[in-house]
Amino acid sequence: MSRLPDRAEIEVERLAKTYPGGTEAVRGISFTVLAGEVFGYQIITALSMTAGRGPLARAVADAAELTPADRVVDIGCGPGTAVRHAARLAATATGIDPDPAMLRLARWSTAIRRSPNVSWLQGRAEKLPLPDGKATVAWAISSAHHWEDRGAGISEARRILAPGGRLVLAERLAKPGARGHAAHGLTRDQATDLARQLAAAGFRGVELHTAKAGHRTLVVISGAKDPAADPVA
Repeated sequence: MSRLPDRAEIEVERLAKTYPGGTEAVRGISFTVLAGEVFGYQIITALSMTAGRGPLARAVADAAELTPADRVVDIGCGPGTAVRHAARLAATATGIDPDPAMLRLARWSTAIRRSPNVSWLQGRAEKLPLPDGKATVAWAISSAHHWEDRGAGISEARRILAPGGRLVLAERLAKPGARGHAAHGLTRDQATDLARQLAAAGFRGVELHTAKAGHRTLVVISGAKDPAADPVA
């Protein structure tokens, strides 16, 4: 097998310590993505996001109270760990992400795991590429803090939900004043403000709580679309 770029090789060795399958599995994913003409930092970012995502996926699925009849949409799905977890519990699972590198890795990982009830779409939270009322559950895991317009993202999530559908937003609990990677998430005050936005957008029963996901502490905001709402409202 040929050699990856030096920067990617360093990252391969780091990720191999936690990624199932070790060095060769990680390197194999890297070459698959490279063969699809996705290069540089995108490979490293995508691989990094596959490590340790299982506890996050399970925590959010628990918060969403998934049933076998649910149709799940993951907004900002990254490499798709939570989508594949949802597919094992629900009827269908759709991952949406703006980054083609993430979707390429997600499709590759899904192909080798044979998940027929999974689909992938490229798109942004502010303009989801789905029809009204498509989902019974929508969630965003560690992605809402990236949304350029959170109000628009919340409105779009509500649009694609069927009446009574649930929205779950989960973010790492960040400390006030944190910088760099530690700032990727929401402080308690920011989470409280996001909960208010859900309520203002028409979500009912909005709740905010913290949960453990591996070594992370998550702040989870959830709410439901009015069961009596017009499906296109």
